[in-house]
Amino acid sequence: MTEKMLILDFGSQFTQLIARCVREANIYCEIIPYNKPFEIDNSIKGIILSGSPYSVNDTNNPAVNIAHFVQQVPVLGICYGAQLTAKEFGGRVDKSNKREYGRAALQIEQQDILFTHINNNSQVWMSHSDSIALLPENFITLATTENIPIAAFKKITTNTYPLYGLQFHPEVYHSSEGKNIIKNFLVEVCHCKQDWTPTSFVQETIAALQKQIGNAHVIMALSGGVDSTVAAMLISKAVGKKLHGIFVDNGVLRKNEFEQVLKTYQQLDLNVTGINAKQLFYDALKDKTDPEQKRKIIGKLFIDVFQKEAQKINEAKFLGQGTIYPDVIESVSVHGPSATIKSHHNVGGLPDTMHLALVEPLRFLFKDEVRKVGLELGIPEEMINRHPFPGPGLAIRILGEITEEKVQLLQDADAIYMQQLKTAGLYNQVWQAGTILLPVKSVGVMGDERTYEYTVALRAVTSVDGMTADWAHLPYNFLANVSNEIINNVRGINRVVYDISSKPPATIEWE
Repeated sequence: MTEKMLILDFGSQFTQLIARCVREANIYCEIIPYNKPFEIDNSIKGIILSGSPYSVNDTNNPAVNIAHFVQQVPVLGICYGAQLTAKEFGGRVDKSNKREYGRAALQIEQQDILFTHINNNSQVWMSHSDSIALLPENFITLATTENIPIAAFKKITTNTYPLYGLQFHPEVYHSSEGKNIIKNFLVEVCHCKQDWTPTSFVQETIAALQKQIGNAHVIMALSGGVDSTVAAMLISKAVGKKLHGIFVDNGVLRKNEFEQVLKTYQQLDLNVTGINAKQLFYDALKDKTDPEQKRKIIGKLFIDVFQKEAQKINEAKFLGQGTIYPDVIESVSVHGPSATIKSHHNVGGLPDTMHLALVEPLRFLFKDEVRKVGLELGIPEEMINRHPFPGPGLAIRILGEITEEKVQLLQDADAIYMQQLKTAGLYNQVWQAGTILLPVKSVGVMGDERTYEYTVALRAVTSVDGMTADWAHLPYNFLANVSNEIINNVRGINRVVYDISSKPPATIEWE
């Protein structure tokens, strides 16, 4: 039984960062909403209580039975989790005179294993509007800051497991030794073994897939992206040729991508069928300009093509999907799924009429963990480090109507941009990059000729998980070279611009 930590989510924007800290220490963890019932079995080594946008003094504030938890495992409360702990055991939490936000220096008042190898005056990050004014009986202060008299505390006890609270956020980047504090709780307090690695994940997952699938067959839509490829490799390792991959050319893939991806799948010994459906998609997208309509047309048509092929595999009982952990967390968040800004980049939910059980071997992995597992499985590094690419493909990077001519223009320009990024050693330094064809023509001069041609925008962002992103500060000389290469080699484009918008308020994709 794999040991794990549980993180109870009270709606903090930083909850995923806590999970990342735990995973980076080679310890498996799961995030669950604070109000989801669960049993504490022998696999659970400890519980971490997240922060929250709520106040513990709100009517109907989110709450759990911490006293019950600490009878069975160690508990660490972070920010709201710490305030809830103090209040539940009889302490007092008051509204601060001012919202405490930003950097602070941690003064360690009492040495404890939680602060093993942590320096005094270590920088920590505060983000709260309430403060713990009075600790409960049998609790002691471990650390303070200049403005916070109770920045860290613990319960003095002989009849329960250890119970700690931190008023600051150790999981964020600005807490310079925060990850080490969390690691101390995991290793020194909860005695986790730190044996959750890509190798162990692959071995355990293949065994679990063999048990789940048995002798049945699995069908799966593949995109050439990291998630679907890694998921397919794991399933293939478990059931071999009983995995039937379907890779659809929707006409809006990158230049030569259909052929290149199929070749790689062949080298990986994956059982994949390629379907050329380009014309079908072009016909359906004719005269369509609304971004959401384009997305829905591509999504529906993809499902139609996939279903038609899937029906040829009568023995299929399972549907493989490359769902990853951020998608799972989003769907069961404390506040419910986020408002739809635009349809999901990747084609999801196939019809229930297919009567297939789901196989999602990556549903508890973050993106960077998926990449590590992919390398462990022997997938080529170029495919593993491939930037995220939207399910509707270049269709949402062509603003306005889609035509085969426009697709070819964008494919040629984008291929130059991607190659230049790789040649300059910049490709792996950005989270995602792409080229956008604008519905704008402008006057240009080439030699003695006047031109009236399209404009493309180059986009490159840095990010950790795509939830927020900053525009990548690519060197001017690099951008100048890319612009020259595109204009000189792609007839039909005479102007190149660079997008310097961050997310938020913009999105990574233009549509």
